[in-house]
Amino acid sequence: MLQKSGAKKRRDALPDASQFVWVRSGGRKMPATENMVPGNRVYKERLVLQGGTEYRTWDPFRSKLSAAIMNGLGEISISNMDRVLYLGASTGTTLSHISDIVGPGGAVFGVDHSSRVARDFMDRVVAYRSNVIPVMQDARRPDEYFAVSGRMDAVYADISQPDQTQIAIKNCKMFLKKGGAFFLVVKVRSINAQKSVKKVVAEEADRLSDFEILHTIDLMPYHKEHAMIIASLLS
Repeated sequence: MLQKSGAKKRRDALPDASQFVWVRSGGRKMPATENMVPGNRVYKERLVLQGGTEYRTWDPFRSKLSAAIMNGLGEISISNMDRVLYLGASTGTTLSHISDIVGPGGAVFGVDHSSRVARDFMDRVVAYRSNVIPVMQDARRPDEYFAVSGRMDAVYADISQPDQTQIAIKNCKMFLKKGGAFFLVVKVRSINAQKSVKKVVAEEADRLSDFEILHTIDLMPYHKEHAMIIASLLS
């Protein structure tokens, strides 16, 4: 499921344990992040005490990044104090775990223009997490992100549009620093209803000419007809 390009890991990446740990919950082993807001839940996830520290279980059926971890991704190119631009924040499930990882010294800018999910995002995540900045804007127009400034250490894109990759690349060109990490969730049926998953993912990867592809991960069985491409910006 996990394909690697042979690229070197980021030299400044922290050990796995600083990003997520493995815990047992409900009889199964799953990733978890140290809870930045002890006692607080975002989406009814379980809270687990391990070594005196509270962790939030990271459900792979609710989070595509967790699904990638379950399918072999051993290290996330996001670390403590990083700045992350998150496209498609929705209700904040995955974003909240990234918030845990970057910690109080980092920042996660959550972009979404859907009023349908905005209230849940604000009530469940933004209200409790000082490092999460809501950006209620259209990801197609990154020049209108008045709350976002400076370069990002990572861009995470989880948007349902036929041109989702082009939208994400446009954001990367504006905000991602050289060598920064790019997480692209490929929602195959949002792009093409007829072609095979493998074909669509390969075509989207071909669009990343300014990136070095580090991993391509099939997200089955957690997310049908989804994949994740993780890359690093070259220029």
